Amino acid sequence: MKLDIIAQNKEKKSSVELPKQFTESVRSDIIKRAVHAEQSANRQPYGASPDAGMRHSTYVSKRRHDYKSTYGIGQSRTPRKVVSRSGSRMNWVGAFAPQTVGGRRAHPPKADKIWEKKINKKEHALALRSAMSATLVKDLAVKRGHKVPEEYPFIVDQSIESFNKTKDVNQFLQSVGLDKELERTDSKKVRAGKGKMRGRKYKTKKGPLIVTAEDCALTKAAGNILGVDIVKVADLNVELLAPGCEPGRCTLWTDKAIEKIQKENLYQ
Repeated sequence: MKLDIIAQNKEKKSSVELPKQFTESVRSDIIKRAVHAEQSANRQPYGASPDAGMRHSTYVSKRRHDYKSTYGIGQSRTPRKVVSRSGSRMNWVGAFAPQTVGGRRAHPPKADKIWEKKINKKEHALALRSAMSATLVKDLAVKRGHKVPEEYPFIVDQSIESFNKTKDVNQFLQSVGLDKELERTDSKKVRAGKGKMRGRKYKTKKGPLIVTAEDCALTKAAGNILGVDIVKVADLNVELLAPGCEPGRCTLWTDKAIEKIQKENLYQ
């Protein structure tokens, strides 16, 4: 499959033959599995302290001959803690057990639980190639809500990697027909529910993804454009190519990134 290399103002420079990684069939099921595996690896473990609800220093025994015991005085065997004492007489309240006030939880979350989901290396590589192929399907991009030009998909000229100003990146994206896409991602939508109380007041739409060959000035220059992501071709992951497990993100590959995929045979 051949794609045109586009410079500013949709000027066609040449064309390039895409490597075999882009010929993989689109497998939404494998992509979804890979995205879930990547998201699970970033999940922060959480849990209760192992001695939560059991930190009181004075504990009441339930044995017959112990000094502080509930044996033989008509009380249940609920574990208790000493609140005060008068001589050899203790005042205590139920504690420690899950059903008591201030007691421990019956089954609290454990901090040592492993949240990470496993996925085979070959299966993950298949998902990545499938997501790469989906970026070249215009119907999938439109289905995701992207506002792409008639010429999409296309490869962009490597000269954009030298851009060091945000306005230059904006002008380039507008010149290749992604002005409506930038307008779409610039509009924020108020989030409903508890997300508003958790620092997620707005929903931010995903815009175009730009894939470069190496670290470059473009990474910093495009960092302030809402919805736009920049990534090195060697650092690609399935979630970037298919946010929300939906394949077909609007993606701009530089010709140098395509050349690196071909030369180093990445993701095979």
